[in-house]
Amino acid sequence: MKSKTARIVAALYVVCLAAPAPSAPAQEGDERARIEAALPARAQVRPRKPRKLLIFDLNVGYPGHPSIKTANLAFELMGKKTGAFDVVVSRDPAVFEAESLRQFDAVFFNNTVGNQFTDPALRRNLAEFVVAGGGLMGVHGATVGFTRWPGAIEDWQEFGLMIGGRGAAHADAEEKVYLRNEDPDHPLAQVFGGKGFEHADEFFRVGDPYARSRQRVLLSIDNEKTARLQGKDRVQRFREDDDYALSWIKQYGRGRVFYSTMGHQPRDFWDPRLLRYYLAAAQYVLGDLDAPATPSALLTPAMRAQERLGLRLGLEAYTFHRISLVEMMDRASELGLAYIGGLSFQRVAPDIPRNLDPSLTDSEIEYVRMKLASAGLRMLTYFIQDIPGDEDGCRRVFDFARRLGVETLMTEPKLEALDMVERYADRYDIKVALHNHDRNASPNYWSPEAILKVCKGRSKRIGACADIGYWIRDGIDPVAGVRKLGSRLITLQLHDLNERSPKGRDVPWGSGKGETDKLIRAIQRLRHLPTMVGLEYSDKFEDNTPEVRACIAFFNDLSLRMAGRR
Repeated sequence: MKSKTARIVAALYVVCLAAPAPSAPAQEGDERARIEAALPARAQVRPRKPRKLLIFDLNVGYPGHPSIKTANLAFELMGKKTGAFDVVVSRDPAVFEAESLRQFDAVFFNNTVGNQFTDPALRRNLAEFVVAGGGLMGVHGATVGFTRWPGAIEDWQEFGLMIGGRGAAHADAEEKVYLRNEDPDHPLAQVFGGKGFEHADEFFRVGDPYARSRQRVLLSIDNEKTARLQGKDRVQRFREDDDYALSWIKQYGRGRVFYSTMGHQPRDFWDPRLLRYYLAAAQYVLGDLDAPATPSALLTPAMRAQERLGLRLGLEAYTFHRISLVEMMDRASELGLAYIGGLSFQRVAPDIPRNLDPSLTDSEIEYVRMKLASAGLRMLTYFIQDIPGDEDGCRRVFDFARRLGVETLMTEPKLEALDMVERYADRYDIKVALHNHDRNASPNYWSPEAILKVCKGRSKRIGACADIGYWIRDGIDPVAGVRKLGSRLITLQLHDLNERSPKGRDVPWGSGKGETDKLIRAIQRLRHLPTMVGLEYSDKFEDNTPEVRACIAFFNDLSLRMAGRR
């Protein structure tokens, strides 16, 4: 019997880049020539390391689009010519065994119609691959992947949330539309030269879970120009809101996601514009091309300013710790935020009274992931008071964080546990921010000097979670403190207090003695920006929403001034 590894290797095939065999149809040779003539000359950015892209093109209950082979060839040739990535193609679900999936940086679902596989373990592997930082790319039929075909009956709701939309409603396969370039300066969309354009294809109009509050729309149908182009009074209505996004990006946890409906026709993959676009998309999902993915509905001028500054404002759970995580997510969405921090002693939901900690079951963790995605939120940080120093206990905490897409753990572990914690931080690529209370409660972590002492010689992933409120109460100047920490400032919980004394109480940012304006400016000047500017308001827990709104308004106004927009 073959070993598991041998069976996985056998499930893969790398499509050879040599010239077609003499018996290949002339049409294939013609397509190859057209693709080669249209390929981008170079990658948009230099890969940070050798990249590997898995192309999965299995169709179930559907014969498959003729463009699939063309797309496979185009991506292989494009990856080879530009040096941006290597390609592996598979139609066997065994490629999603955890052992196999680890070799890839991203997965491309190439026109995958139908229910590709139903094995719960393989589905969990894919979801956790993406949420932990792997890339996901899809074109055209990917929006009906993991549905029972025909009929596109939903079979895996989480995949729909990951890819960003469901359904395949369309007009004819040669429909002419005018595409609106919604984000002309975006690193992916800038390949179109800041303009919209006409294109003929089979354009899907997706339904739920598509929402502008969940993804960054890059291309959409310009309804007015398309109606004129088609000689009609108005475009055909597929949605009540007439919002027809055709391509978008998003983040699912730490994973980068891209989708485009263009890909029905083989000619899409020898169109020079689309190949440049798809190359940029591939480099985005692979992790080389940095691009903002804040959902479109949140893109106020202040949010765009924060994107340019590299600052991410998020709601710390302790601010609303008296309600459940799910209720706190609703508050964050109402406040116009894209990020939150998790808390180990907050209950998950009114109907799930368990705390958000590593004891949650697989289905409960999936529930939290999907609630975050539905709310258009990412959980950037997670506070847990202690990380055990034993191997099993430490692994459980990091596994839990990985499965929620957490970037940074905030914690106060025992000093003797730091070697183990450091090992897992590097293994999982998850930062550890050592949190401080006051000097009595946190004798090893209470000050910048204490943090620097315990971090000396340790991984760059170990540093400080600066709780500014406790700093001020202990007589530490916040601006001097963050400057002293430098790159060891991993994240922070920001407070402003009414006085610089042990009796100081939270007040809205900018109205107290914390010099919040100067502090945020000092943070932004650091070479290594914090994971999150955590909004933690530790007062008036019975109803502190007005004060939280005031903090957000202050941060937004300051962001605009710092970015030169006001």
